[in-house]
Parts: sequence; structure tokens; C-alpha cells
Amino acid sequence: MTTITPPPSRIYLLRHARSGWAEPGQHDFDRTLDNQGFAEAEIVADKAADRNYRPDLVISSTAVRCRQTAEAVRRAVSETIEPVYVDELYNGSLATYLAVLDGQKDSRSVMLVGHNPTMEEVLEALVGADRMVAAIPGGYPPAGLAVLDYRGFTAGSDATWMLTDFLTA
Repeated sequence: MTTITPPPSRIYLLRHARSGWAEPGQHDFDRTLDNQGFAEAEIVADKAADRNYRPDLVISSTAVRCRQTAEAVRRAVSETIEPVYVDELYNGSLATYLAVLDGQKDSRSVMLVGHNPTMEEVLEALVGADRMVAAIPGGYPPAGLAVLDYRGFTAGSDATWMLTDFLTA
């Protein structure tokens, strides 16, 4: 497991919702959510709002499908949240995602909106492979939202993050 210590003490990991295939000549970066993806983004954002999951900060990849997913969260959770868009999250490595999370010392809770397989790698790095597989045996689904809470240090191991909840559309 990876050591990230608070703040933040709660991390939300949201994989972008389902996107359409790239049109001929269209870059992967510019792919939009398809109709099912728009519905998924709204459903998972509404579920998060219903459970009072309200991040202090939303950080999203600049890819169009992530921006659209982050916008659904903003509408459902709080119109005052202005997502921060980070170019490095598009095609970013595990180390990049973890560095972005670890750098958020002014927020108690942070939501990261990004891509697979990196989102799955972040979850595994923070909670361990066994806990991740138990929660999402089929892999990290589009519009999947992991809620992680910091639980401190345990004897003989790194800082412990616990998977508190996992929402899907």
C-alpha cells in the first residue's frame, strides 16, 4: 500500500462515465460521453449527493469525457464547486495521480475524476489488492466511485486507507 497522509482525510476516486468510440479523425482526448454515459454520470452523482458525499475539491482530467463527468458531480453535489482541470491526469501514471492527491493539503476531501487503468491502480495502491478485488471483482467500472477514508497507521505497515463505499450507476 502507498503512504498518503492527511489532509485530505477522505478521497473520492471517480472513473469517467461510459464514452463513445472515437469518430474517424477524432482524437481519444476529445471523445464524449455517450447517452448511457451521460445517464451513468448523473446517477452516480445523484447517489453521491444523496449520501452527502461532498468533496471540498474536484480535480479532473482535461479529457472531454472526464470534464462531462465532473460537471455532473458539480450539478448534483454543489453548484459552487468549480472543478480544477489537470492535463497530467490524461494518460497519467499511478505516480502522477498519487502526487496530485498528496499535494492537496488545503482540502479535507478531494475527488479525482480520471481514467482507467490508472484509477484502478490508485485504488489498489491505497487499499491493497485484496480489498480492491473484493469490492470490484470485475474491475473498475465506468462511473464507478470509490470513497476512501484515512484510518491512520497500523503496526508494521504504511498508512491505512479504508474503502468506505463504492457506488456505481
